[in-house]
Amino acid sequence: METWDAITSRRNVRQFDARTISDADLDRILEAGRRAPSARNRQPWDFVLVTDRAQLGELSKVWRGAGHVADAAAAVALVTADSDDERSRSVAQYDLGQCTMQMLIAAADLGIASGHASVDDQDQARRVLGLPQDRIAVYILDFGYPADRRLKPIVNPDRRPFDEVVHRGRF
Repeated sequence: METWDAITSRRNVRQFDARTISDADLDRILEAGRRAPSARNRQPWDFVLVTDRAQLGELSKVWRGAGHVADAAAAVALVTADSDDERSRSVAQYDLGQCTMQMLIAAADLGIASGHASVDDQDQARRVLGLPQDRIAVYILDFGYPADRRLKPIVNPDRRPFDEVVHRGRF
């Protein structure tokens, strides 16, 4: 896909078919995340890739809205240092956002759909992922082939109008 097509095709998918994703495609998605920009090149992330069906089921319990993770072909937990420092947390969140978007667009480029979930139950995340006490899972990204329709550019996205969102020079 062209970059613009990958951007305009990407949508949150919550139902996946049963196909697996090749290791090469998963590695490409992970590499896209690894190459994401980060403040002062800190790279405050680690990724935990999960493809085991039972483990995906347990991982889906980290947030009330994460049930779709159980049916994905793969999930990636985005992990960062646990910190009480508000500034460090804020910078890490921004960097994880950049990392997330690169992974989601790389997946769309491969025709692989994605979704995301927050993590509320850190104890469950630590049990399922084997995280050390000084780390937290911030987001779960799930990947698979869409059960309903393949990814293709969305002509009329459900978004606020361009002129309502974009302000030039002043609000």
